[in-house]
Amino acid sequence: QVQLVESGGGVVQAGDSLRLSCSASERTFNTYHVGWYRQAPGKERTFIAAINYSGTSTYYTQSLKGRFTVSRDSAKNAVYLQMTSLGPEDTADYFCAADRHNVAGPYDYWGQGTRVTVSS
Repeated sequence: QVQLVESGGGVVQAGDSLRLSCSASERTFNTYHVGWYRQAPGKERTFIAAINYSGTSTYYTQSLKGRFTVSRDSAKNAVYLQMTSLGPEDTADYFCAADRHNVAGPYDYWGQGTRVTVSS
């Protein structure tokens, strides 16, 4: 099985940038499609972006496209979410998820999440 670990969250000010990382020790992680989701306090989990196993295709929710960028580094067994122009509305727990067959899910594996807090 694939165990995912998110990192890079923290407290930032509005307008700042932040890069989140989703990593796994197994080399097979590079054969999985990966998606990013977030969940604000008291709200449902929503889709952010996804990247296919090879990193050649990416997908974004329209409301975030242009501010958030997903990428991956196969040598590091890692997938990244670069976030720019952050605002208080971006405060949430951020999760990565992986699936071998479907880039859009449902995902077989989920990380524990990393918290991002954006202050004004």
